[in-house]
Amino acid sequence: MNGLLTEAFLSSLFTGAIVAAIPILLAGLGEQMSEKAGVLNIGIEGMMLMGAYMGFLVAFETSSLWLGFLGGILGGVLTAVFMAVLCVRLGLNQIVIGIGLTLGAEGLTALLHHFQFSRTYPRLPAPERINIPGLTDLPVLGPSLFGRHPIVYLALAAVVVLAILYRRTNLGMTLRAAGEKPAALDVAGGNVLGLRVFAVLFTGGMAGLGGAYLANVGAGLFIPFMTGGAGFIGIVLAMLARGRPLWVLIGALVFGAALSLTTALQVAGSNMPTDVIQMLPFAAVMLVLVLFGRRAKLPSALGAAYERGAR
Repeated sequence: MNGLLTEAFLSSLFTGAIVAAIPILLAGLGEQMSEKAGVLNIGIEGMMLMGAYMGFLVAFETSSLWLGFLGGILGGVLTAVFMAVLCVRLGLNQIVIGIGLTLGAEGLTALLHHFQFSRTYPRLPAPERINIPGLTDLPVLGPSLFGRHPIVYLALAAVVVLAILYRRTNLGMTLRAAGEKPAALDVAGGNVLGLRVFAVLFTGGMAGLGGAYLANVGAGLFIPFMTGGAGFIGIVLAMLARGRPLWVLIGALVFGAALSLTTALQVAGSNMPTDVIQMLPFAAVMLVLVLFGRRAKLPSALGAAYERGAR
């Protein structure tokens, strides 16, 4: 038990929680906007994987993490284009298309990785760190919260920006109307399909950025299927957050801590079986769904295709 109270264990736990939480947070924030607009984006796992591959490939070829993040965003957006065309414009089943996109992205990224890196296993250099006087030097919290890549700060800022957007702007109100009463919004002159396309592409960009962070900062390399269900956890968080970005942040930190327990317990010298530790994040997902799933408030038109003029 004393091993769990050491600075090494706590530092490893907090650092791992932040690194694991940021991709889930970005994916959850993106999915939240998509759901507000009425699109259930099951393909977010595939968008994260494509963002992870594109982000790593661009960073590896250019030696720039920032270009790598842009590549990840582009990979996620390009994958989201299929969702926008097939589900929003053509009105096909969102769940079926989302699953197909995820399976397709898994196969495509694994195949591209095999052809690109089958003979080598390149790694990126360690991400740059930020030194903030008085904060970076804090024991335990300093290295984990204030010493990571600047994407951490951008992700936290996105929580604030989206919270303001949803509550205090016309765009936030129209996004909500697109998910709750799309016909009424259409009659009032709103562009339902345009809003849904924007939300889906935003989701793809956020998921792609989360995947690029996972590959470039979290692991320093790309591994096929490396998201490991992070996109699906983001969907769960978006559903349970009731439209509040802050709740997505809290949930991401909880699941990030569960994901980081494997490394932290190894640092502490725990003899707990690894399989049990790796099961904790998914057990946490099921527990949260049991406790709070019934209270989740979803848009009334979520998952339903909208056709202008249809009755």
